Amino acid sequence: MKFNKNLAAIHGYLCADGYVIRNPKHQKHKYYHIGLRNTNQSLLEDFQQKFEAVFGIRPIITNEGRCKIQNKEIYNFLTKNFSYYSYEWKLPKLSKENLSYWLRAFFDCEGWVENQPAKSRLVGVDCCNEAGLLSVQEALNKFNIASEIKKKRERIIWRLTICGIEDLKKFHKYIGFLHPNKNQKLNEAINSYKDYNWNIPEDKESLIKFILRKGKLRKERNEIKLLSIKSKNMMNLRKILNKHNISSKILGPWKATSGSLYYCLIIKNMEVKV
Repeated sequence: MKFNKNLAAIHGYLCADGYVIRNPKHQKHKYYHIGLRNTNQSLLEDFQQKFEAVFGIRPIITNEGRCKIQNKEIYNFLTKNFSYYSYEWKLPKLSKENLSYWLRAFFDCEGWVENQPAKSRLVGVDCCNEAGLLSVQEALNKFNIASEIKKKRERIIWRLTICGIEDLKKFHKYIGFLHPNKNQKLNEAINSYKDYNWNIPEDKESLIKFILRKGKLRKERNEIKLLSIKSKNMMNLRKILNKHNISSKILGPWKATSGSLYYCLIIKNMEVKV
């Protein structure tokens, strides 16, 4: 099977919500069914268009949420080296470009987006095919997208999750969703992240105001303490302080009760008007 981006997407669709089946051998009536089950019209139309582009035949979209066709020749072509059953499907060897189309189709069908700001933002997918899901994880690694797989308790189901602003951004850039609702939720999840990078002013007057606004004054110790989860903020601030001959010290990283790491910058004997 020689893959292009359209056939890669078709294969991904079929492994997720599709079927490629024929009649039992003992049955006299012969049939060869190929189709995609999904309630989203955009995905059904995308499958339909890509199928026609590859095979020159246009499957029909029904009112019951399916895009389907019967064809023995295409059935034999699709099943020559691959199975599409839930526990058996395998991710084929694909170029990086074609791989992004396979992954997009798979996540469009099986994936979801969770967006609980300050608590949980992720792209997830559940699957009963552990080997298949591990191959999806390996494929994501090719785009430098980190993910985690865990088995669900008391069920033969594995869950893959993609978390963190940088990995969500890379997923959006290289894979993404055609599904409009999932695409919107992913954009909302990414946009909901607070920007923890500091925009530190260079001139001394503005710098002092910035420090007093961000920091905590401890008069008894004659110091100002600033905290940040970004070590880069501390390094940049100390660099600018040094230009104005203001000494400082960076401490950390320390672990917060939430489990996240943070850093502390302390300014001693600072001559500022409070």
